[in-house]
Amino acid sequence: MSDQEHNYQVDLDWTRGRKGTLSSDKLETEIEVATPPEFPGGVEGIWSPEHLFVASVSSCFMTTFTAIAEYSKLKFENLSVKAIGTMAKVDGKFAMTEIVLKPTLIIQDEKYVDKAHRIMEKAESACLISRSVKTTISLDGKVVVGAMN
Repeated sequence: MSDQEHNYQVDLDWTRGRKGTLSSDKLETEIEVATPPEFPGGVEGIWSPEHLFVASVSSCFMTTFTAIAEYSKLKFENLSVKAIGTMAKVDGKFAMTEIVLKPTLIIQDEKYVDKAHRIMEKAESACLISRSVKTTISLDGKVVVGAMN
């Protein structure tokens, strides 16, 4: 495998009903997954493929942002990202039609607010997961100057 190609293996074992367990030989933690409760046979309180899809976009934004911020020497106190995925019927079939990323970034120096917004925008456009899906990804970022509460 070249440095231009990477593989990520995920194993799924069905457990019962509409539940299964995700694992990877490279990771210690397993994740229980199930059909979301909005669908017949769905299960409350367990991660669903829909949650994981939104989480992959959100976590890709975070990892891309932190890399660009480090490279750009932007110091920040905290980053939290709320991600809202919308599933709707398109041509009679369900699809994840939009994900809105709502990051809140806390920095200490007001003179870096514009730079912080630019880095958030770069992170959203550079995220390889966002570039890999046809779902519309929207960014609604907020930069806060001051200490964490």
